Amino acid sequence: MSIKEYAQKLIDSDPLFKDIADQKETVWINSKYLPFDMVDAVCQLVVSDEDIADAERRLHRFAPYIKKCFPETAEDGGLIESPLREIDAMKKALEETYDAEIPGRLLLKMDSHLPIAGSVKARGGIYEVLKHAEDLALEHGMITEDDNYERFADDDMKEFFHKFTVQVGSTGNLGLSIGIMSAFLGFKVKVHMSADARQWKKDMLRSKGVDVIEYEDDYSAAVSEGRRQSDLDPTSYFVDDEYSVPLFLGYAVAAGRTKKQLDSMGISVDEDHPLILYVPCGVGGAPGGVCYGFKRLFGDNVHVFFCEPTLFPSVLLGMATDRYNEVSVNDFGLNEMSAADGLACASPSGFVVRIDRNLLSGDFTVKDAILFDYMRMLKNTEDIFIEPSSCAAFTAPVNLLKYEGMKAYLEKQGLTAEKLANSAQICWATGGRLVPDEIWDKYMNTYME
Repeated sequence: MSIKEYAQKLIDSDPLFKDIADQKETVWINSKYLPFDMVDAVCQLVVSDEDIADAERRLHRFAPYIKKCFPETAEDGGLIESPLREIDAMKKALEETYDAEIPGRLLLKMDSHLPIAGSVKARGGIYEVLKHAEDLALEHGMITEDDNYERFADDDMKEFFHKFTVQVGSTGNLGLSIGIMSAFLGFKVKVHMSADARQWKKDMLRSKGVDVIEYEDDYSAAVSEGRRQSDLDPTSYFVDDEYSVPLFLGYAVAAGRTKKQLDSMGISVDEDHPLILYVPCGVGGAPGGVCYGFKRLFGDNVHVFFCEPTLFPSVLLGMATDRYNEVSVNDFGLNEMSAADGLACASPSGFVVRIDRNLLSGDFTVKDAILFDYMRMLKNTEDIFIEPSSCAAFTAPVNLLKYEGMKAYLEKQGLTAEKLANSAQICWATGGRLVPDEIWDKYMNTYME
């Protein structure tokens, strides 16, 4: 039976898949979610606590370089980090507008405002570029790990890196983080952009000296062609959003840093004070790494949900069908463009859907039109601008107590009304800082049915 035939069988027999094919908003609860102690050992065979700690140490080695070259990071000592902010006014507006009850405290993790690249991709993307640069420099005797990494700003280092090429396939934000950082170090850079990538992102990359290659096809095609071209060039390195462990590690580091922010706000995370995390999701790399890092840190006391457009629920389908990266949204008749460009990935990362298969609590989907409503609401209540795709996260707290399947999950996990009242819910804002003013004006005046 072909994947498409299997998809049609699911549509005909299962209301969840029928709703997905009909582009209806849904919630999927992961039936293979397991207590963390049952999956811990297996997960560590793939990505261990030491791997995450090693990534954090590498970022600290590069901190002097980042601080010197990007003054906006000075406050955090050269670390690329974002604020964690409580959004009470937004919470109240969501409750009143959507007749919702949102228990506990609602916070926004503002990776939308990360330095340098202005999106969550600044974590994994910049980390992988820095790791690649360090590997090359160590291999060729340009540095030692004991050196001050401000050395990477020297002209001879830029000349050295210009012998090499970095390539990536992207819908936009990953391309920005890879392109900006790679070009700044001195690499030649090629970013393969899918049809739904925003023009302003292409223009910004070109202004940094990046070679932007445009495709009339979707994200998967751009990645595939970028990977093929890179494989033909022995001096080229391909950042593979679908399979990259370094990307995954860069995202996973976020958990430990966010814990410090929670501590400073007096927010505990334990059995009586659960943490619920909502992360917008495209191919799965960034949310997958964030999910993994938080589960490693907080175990069963954190519950992670991905949030996807109704037009591109690729990770939901990859997990719910158990066909992982073999399945495409196109198999379910979903072939329209989405306004949530950063989330418009037809097939998920095979690596992420496998490693997070027993860790993810579930997945919410949201219509494009509501993303713009959420965006305007956040701007009007908190004076914060984030990209429409980032706003996918808000659909989860709005609907947390509405879906019957969600109620069953909460009951099974012992998340009583009392515990939820003591909870912290974090919506992860994934992009926005670099959006030009004229694009914000356009977004603010975009109304869809």
